[in-house]
Amino acid sequence: MPATKTRKTTKVKTAKVAKPAAEKKTKQPKSKKAEGKMSALDAAAKVLAESREALTTKEMVEAMAAKGYWKSPGGKTPERTLYSAILRELNLKGNESRFAKTERGKFTARK
Repeated sequence: MPATKTRKTTKVKTAKVAKPAAEKKTKQPKSKKAEGKMSALDAAAKVLAESREALTTKEMVEAMAAKGYWKSPGGKTPERTLYSAILRELNLKGNESRFAKTERGKFTARK
């Protein structure tokens, strides 16, 4: 049986040509705060500061929507997302966090 020959293919690299400065367009980042929108964490901190009692994240999401601070963009479980974000802030910032956990599933604003 004759041996088969294999061909090696090589890729040819082409030099990239830079676009002239007039053709380059820089993207401007869209800032939510510039549009006047509040993040879920900011809205939760505001709702808790206005509340005199500890709230669950479900109660916070309902209050934020009722007061017009923040509305879920269509997620199925915004209260779970908020809960996770609050816990993340508590772990990262510790005593500098805007939130304090009072009991299982309930938070208040740190004073």
